[in-house]
Amino acid sequence: MFRIQHCQSDEQAGWLPLRQALWPDASEKEHRDEIAQQLSEPQRYINFVAYDSQEHPVGLAEASLRRDYVNGTDSSPVMYLEGIYVVPQQRRHGVAARLIEQVAHWGRAQGCLEMASDTSLDNLPSQETHKALGFEETERVVFFKRPL
Repeated sequence: MFRIQHCQSDEQAGWLPLRQALWPDASEKEHRDEIAQQLSEPQRYINFVAYDSQEHPVGLAEASLRRDYVNGTDSSPVMYLEGIYVVPQQRRHGVAARLIEQVAHWGRAQGCLEMASDTSLDNLPSQETHKALGFEETERVVFFKRPL
């Protein structure tokens, strides 16, 4: 069994380490700044941590309410899954599905009809996870830039 808890404090057990595992290239300060920013806008951001039966943090979902255009969607606002992570030893046990249901529940309460997400073209495990969670691929994009 897993317990899902809404993150309402920067001291939420597991939130920071799970973020660091999901986005290892960001510094601790960057993570802490993003956590603080999200906590300052509870009407826009929702975050959940999953705990196992021994209260170890085993999963994280972060989402935002987006009112701007979101690729592949037809409505607004859109519940946007910013990140989802489950510790390797707990994968394929329903943790991600339970986290997504919590995000979806909050999104529906905010008037959302759709949930969207993204991942990189080369992140095949994430693409498979999204599909297993009920997401459908809407498009593929390659971004470009040039100096001015």
